[in-house]
Amino acid sequence: MASFKKSLEGLKNTTQSATKGVTDSTVQAAQDVVQQVAESSKETTSAAAEEASRQTQSAIGTAAEKASDTIKEFGHKLSSK
Repeated sequence: MASFKKSLEGLKNTTQSATKGVTDSTVQAAQDVVQQVAESSKETTSAAAEEASRQTQSAIGTAAEKASDTIKEFGHKLSSK
């Protein structure tokens, strides 16, 4: 009987160790996924910010060109009078 009890205790310890190993692996996998999502989100945000900056610079350039053209036209109108 003592031998059977000892075997059950050994099985219990083995099961607990296996469960802890699976839990640790699952937690590590979840942490890895969260890290990958965070990095991906950071890259996406950075790319979106770069694109917004390019578009803003383009809009500023276009507005500056139009303002320059308007000033030139105004200058020509003044000088022709």
